[in-house]
Amino acid sequence: MPNVVANWSGDNGFVEAIYQTLYMTFVSALFAGVLGLILGLALIVTAENGILPHKKFYYCLDKLVNIFRSIPFVILLAVIGPFTKLIVGQTIGPTGALVPLIIGTAPFFARQVQLALVEVDPGVVEAAQAMGCSSWQIIYRVYLKEGLPELIRSATLTMISLIGLTAMAGAIGGGGLGNMAIAVGYQRFENDVTIVSLIFILILVFVIQGIGDYFMKKLQH
Repeated sequence: MPNVVANWSGDNGFVEAIYQTLYMTFVSALFAGVLGLILGLALIVTAENGILPHKKFYYCLDKLVNIFRSIPFVILLAVIGPFTKLIVGQTIGPTGALVPLIIGTAPFFARQVQLALVEVDPGVVEAAQAMGCSSWQIIYRVYLKEGLPELIRSATLTMISLIGLTAMAGAIGGGGLGNMAIAVGYQRFENDVTIVSLIFILILVFVIQGIGDYFMKKLQH
């Protein structure tokens, strides 16, 4: 694979591309995870059968999550370009991709959190209410603890989806392995670069899936 060796190091090499992909993936996952968890909890507790039902708030938040989930990521990159530049000062490169990655991932994770916590036994929630637990105690001791295995599954699924988005962002100026696969491998007809970029992305996916499966088995009860 002569082209892989030639493009291994340097500013636009594989080493830098791997770092950029990891940077985009884990920084975006951190912020989108926190935001998505908050939104998902808000959806579950304000639903009609939630512990703090609020019909209007739930309706507005539910529709907002659906809207942002429905926007194709490539279009989202262009639409929020001015907002991205206002926040991070640039619209290209790994840092420029962070804002759309977070905005594109958080609603997806929020819905996954909602679906995961719906599986929590309502009887456990009712028992906690009967014992006089506050709303915050129910959220922490019941929803988050009882739903932890499903939350890990949702987080794993979201991170794998996020890796795909980083590759898409890289293909249009975000850097990373997506940029290596398209700008170097595909456009220059260096097929070995494209194949190796794909292999690295698959390795990252398998590692995250393996870690997620391990913790799910440990916490399943």
